This record gives sequence, C-alpha cells and structure tokens, in this order.
Amino acid sequence: MKYILIIGDGMADNPVPTLDNKTPLQHAAIPVMDGLAAKGEVGNVVNCPAGLPAGSDTAILSIFGADPNVCYTGRSPLEAAATGIQLQPRDISYRCNMVTYEDSDLPFEEKRILSHSGGSIEGDQSIQLITDLFRDPAFQQAAQQAGMVVHPAASFRHIAVQSGASITGISLLPPHDHLGEVIGPLLPSGNDNAQVLKSLMKLAHQVLDHHPINEQRRAEGKRPANGVWFWAEGSAVALESFWEKYHKTGTVISAVPLCFGIARLSGLDIREVPGATGELDTNYEGKVAAALEELRSGKDFVAVHVEAPDECTHNGDLPGKLQAIEWLDSRVVGPLTQALAEEGTDYRLLILSDHKTLTATRGHDADPVPYLLYDSRKDTGLGLPYCEESGQKGPAYPAGAPVLMKKLFAL
Repeated sequence: MKYILIIGDGMADNPVPTLDNKTPLQHAAIPVMDGLAAKGEVGNVVNCPAGLPAGSDTAILSIFGADPNVCYTGRSPLEAAATGIQLQPRDISYRCNMVTYEDSDLPFEEKRILSHSGGSIEGDQSIQLITDLFRDPAFQQAAQQAGMVVHPAASFRHIAVQSGASITGISLLPPHDHLGEVIGPLLPSGNDNAQVLKSLMKLAHQVLDHHPINEQRRAEGKRPANGVWFWAEGSAVALESFWEKYHKTGTVISAVPLCFGIARLSGLDIREVPGATGELDTNYEGKVAAALEELRSGKDFVAVHVEAPDECTHNGDLPGKLQAIEWLDSRVVGPLTQALAEEGTDYRLLILSDHKTLTATRGHDADPVPYLLYDSRKDTGLGLPYCEESGQKGPAYPAGAPVLMKKLFAL
C-alpha cells in the first residue's frame, strides 16, 4: 500500500460572480478529481487554527499532523530549516521578500505595494539584487548595526536572521494580503525593533529602485523588484518525528522552502525538481515522475505540493488560477493515479487545499476547505464532485487536518 498527499495551495475559494457564482473548483474542468471524489470521501477540514495566521505555514503543519498551537513560532524558521540554517537561541528569522513598490515620486510611506514577489522575479536576478543590497556600504552598515544577515534563496523568498532583537509586540504583515494598498499603515510597528526594520526597508528601496537589474526589467515591461519586505518572524522550532508518529517513510516534493523545512524538521526526505518554479509554469510532469520514483524506490508516502493556484490568486489572475487547478488535475493527479493503476499498486490518496485564497481579496482565508480521500480498493458510491459545496455535505473536522493524516494512513 502506498500513501499520497497532494496539496493544491490556495485552490479553495468562495463563489466568484464572474464564474456564475461558482468557485474556481466548481468552474474548472477537473474530471480526474471529480471521478475520485465520486468513489471516495469528500468532507471539510479547518487547517488554520483560530488565533494563528491563515497561511500555508500553520495549514501545512496541521496537514502533516503537527499542532500549530504547540509548535508554531513563525513561518520563516520553517523556511530557514529548508536550507540548513540553524537558528541560535537569541536569533530571530524573517522572510525577506523581494517586492515591487509603485514607480512614483511619492514619499516612501505613501507608495503602494504592487507585487509580493518582485514581479515574479527570476532566481538569479533575485539573488544578485539581495546580494548587492547587503553589500551596499550604507545598507551594510545599517544591517550590521541591526545585527542582521541575509541568506539568499533562488526565488523572491530570502531569509534574514537578526541576533538579539525583540519581536515582543511587533506587527509584521504579510505582503501578499495587502497588494495595491498604501504601505504606510502596513510597515513594521509595535516596538523599537519595528522601527529598525522599517528604516532598513526604506533604505533598501533607495538602493534597489534604480539598480541596473530593475532598469532592465522596466525596459522589458516587467515589474522591478525595488524593495524588501520583512515578515513571518519567528524563533527556532522543533517538530515531532514523522516516523515516530506514523511509522511511515516519505518524501516531500515542492518548489516552496516552507514545505521542505517542515519535511526536514519532521525527518522526511525532500526532492527538488528541475523547473519547479512555484508558479503557473512549474514542472508538473517532473513532480509526477519524482513522486513515482520515490514510491517505486520503497517509500511508503509521498507529498506533492503545487503552489500555482495560490500565486495566481495573489496576482489577481483568475484565468491562471483556473488553469492551475485544471493542470493539477490533468498533469498531476491524472498521470500519477494512472501510473499506479497500470502497475497494480494499491494506494490511498488525500487531496486538499491548505487554506482558501480568495479571488475577491487576493488574500488568505481560514474557513474550512474541502478534502478528498480515496482508496483504490474501494468505491463508496457517494457520487459527489470535488468542490467546496460537496465538502459541506461530508464529515467536518474543525480541529484540523491531523485527523486526516491518520485517516490517510488508516490509523
């Protein structure tokens, strides 16, 4: 028996007026997932506990069976673990996004944030920009005074680590939840260290705005990555062993550091796939091939995470979200289940969204999301499609997805 988890990040949603008041899951053509749902179990689950951020960090911790109320210290420590960054007791880590501020002569605080990903900046350019920023004499001095270093990542998602700083009472907002808004009210606040971070963000914009890479991007009709944004603060974290909890070996396949960090901290293997971008153009076929290779090599469990629906929604790209959901169905779920069936492999499959990402707001929502649980040996005959409405007709798990992982493994 093999066990598979597929996460379509942010694919759950609310009804959208331009889709005849259907959700993207209802409107998209997903015959494979609908067929599995018709033979399996569809229900609702809350992955983001009340009082904690509605994000992939708390949600995916829940999905993998951890209790965010106990272990969650922030998103960035999970991402730091993905790259082997070992936080010391006095260290605070932050996500350091490359972002896009509007091109205008307005004061910094009056500008709007247009992109949380620096216009989906490519990895090489992002690394060059963040490296040049921390080498700039003025910024380097300010960062040293703040006790901050940066660990570049091959995307817009860098990690900054600050030693000896306080985050008590601090407010650092996720940029993807505030696109199009004036940044003044969104900038760090709440304690003295917030003012240090705010000053670094303002200085970074001055250094990066006319960097040659950004001038080149403007000339190519792309958004510049002309700023950084600190958020997702946290301290070192420890997670329970996946093996000790479930007695299953496994591998996580993703393009997102968060998933790799949770995997490493849980004792699971990770598998990076060439061309996996975390965007709509990700390597779907490569993820399927990697999943099958891991299962054939003897692994009990494989998790495949697809970020594209979430990113498209944050970018206000509804057609892209629909395409991402349809490609998840036709290029991931379909080929993966077909290959297992042709090999005569029995399997149990859990498909779900970590959280809702709303077309209406381009932000996350902690409401229940639909899950699909399928066993290749059984046919429940319920006949429901996979969507939010069907989820409301099935079992409901308000306590979170740790229950579902146990159900996936039939424990």
